[in-house]
Amino acid sequence: MENNLPALRAERGWSQQRLADELGVSRQTVISIEKGRYDASLPLAFSLARVFTCRIEDIFTPEG
Repeated sequence: MENNLPALRAERGWSQQRLADELGVSRQTVISIEKGRYDASLPLAFSLARVFTCRIEDIFTPEG
């Protein structure tokens, strides 16, 4: 699963820690998702969409 979290964070000027705080997760979780080492759970994906006011599909796309 690919994602555009770094770009979305950059648009807001947020650090990985700021995003982690907004989501109630660790910075390591944000790093792992951004690097594709961890796929966000569905509840976390919905939280990301809510934080960035977009659809889950606007954040995550299938690889390939």
